[in-house]
Amino acid sequence: MALSSLATVADLEAAMRLDAGSLSSTQADLALRRASARVRRYLGQDISLVADDTIEVPGGERVLAVPQRPLVVDGTHTLTVVEISVPGSVETTLTENRDFTRLGNELTRGYPWYAPTRTMGWPWRQQQGVWAPKVRLTYSHGYAEIPDDIVDVVLDLASMNLSNPENLRSISIDDYARTFASETIGNAALTPGHKSDLRPYRRPAFSVAPS
Repeated sequence: MALSSLATVADLEAAMRLDAGSLSSTQADLALRRASARVRRYLGQDISLVADDTIEVPGGERVLAVPQRPLVVDGTHTLTVVEISVPGSVETTLTENRDFTRLGNELTRGYPWYAPTRTMGWPWRQQQGVWAPKVRLTYSHGYAEIPDDIVDVVLDLASMNLSNPENLRSISIDDYARTFASETIGNAALTPGHKSDLRPYRRPAFSVAPS
């Protein structure tokens, strides 16, 4: 499923101080998609709200950090956690506050409430109180409303692309001359300032990756 852009055409027109409808919707949409893709690639996050995403991640530790953040659990968005043990790939659905606890984006495994059996790998192949070798998560993640500092970066990148669509270094017409910023040449790229603004949302290097 394609993710939507992290800002709207109306936002872009306002950022560029243009009247509503001034931008070609095709060009504006393309600029916003490209800018959103660059931001998502840098962050390693979807950012937009995604509901009921199912993914398998490696376990083996006491604490499991969900790959996509923030984790959203409320009356509309539920969290389903299934341990996949070896041998036999036995699947066990766990219950929050009985088998594990949740704090922010981290799930901490408790001791099993059920009687361990050899089929489930307890205790011969798996230490009690840690996650099974593989865990299946069905969870919701991201922001229903994109944070303003992320929107600002996307709009800045999109504005750069639209201000220099032909990737020119400079332009001169009669007595008029303009030199474009280097960031707008060869497609707008994230600047050190952009990266600093985005850093609080970036996936930590130690976060688990999809298997």
